[in-house]
Amino acid sequence: MNNEINYTDGYAERLEKFYSGAVYDVLRSMGKPDQILPRTIAPLDSSKRLGGRIFTFSGHSDFTVDPHTTLLEWTKMLSRAPKGSVVICQPHDDTLAHMGELSAETFVYKGVRGYLCDGGCRDTPLIAKTGLPVWFRYHTPRDVVGRWVPDRFAEPILIGNVLIRTGDYLMADRDGALVIPQEMIEEVTTRVEEVLKTENKVRTAILKGTDPVEAYLQYRKF
Repeated sequence: MNNEINYTDGYAERLEKFYSGAVYDVLRSMGKPDQILPRTIAPLDSSKRLGGRIFTFSGHSDFTVDPHTTLLEWTKMLSRAPKGSVVICQPHDDTLAHMGELSAETFVYKGVRGYLCDGGCRDTPLIAKTGLPVWFRYHTPRDVVGRWVPDRFAEPILIGNVLIRTGDYLMADRDGALVIPQEMIEEVTTRVEEVLKTENKVRTAILKGTDPVEAYLQYRKF
């Protein structure tokens, strides 16, 4: 399946011009109000936005494997990550770091757009210097060596109550991260672009002194 997905289809650039509130409003209006990932997942750099097509993987804790095996399996994951993708990890773990500086450097070199993990990070000052947009839950210096291995790739994962499939899309900023089902992407992006145009008209009207009630009734947006 992964080889058939176009990760450079142009939607990433459109999504990164949005903000999460506008995306949420559109998804809500389309009957999908629960596409927000847990609020505990936050960006390393709150000034960044991230949009793009998702590549998923998951993993599990395993204290029986040796350090060589864990690092080999981790580097295999890095090799699998497609250029242009947003990599999302469900580690099924809340004790370890599932991203570090060398891995972030690798993703940048490979052309991965960003990374989101329902887990931890370390080396965060160094990751910030790489420029890779990263969303995660917690900080810890403890790494995966001898403790954790990735096990499934490009299969559906669950983060919070949101089902995430390889091929779906992510839009994330400092306010939150949302998953857009792949079959809805064109309609969602088109509607958000229309919403932003309307908001600009409302903003202009307000700055010219239009009463907010009048502005709302005229544009049905606020």
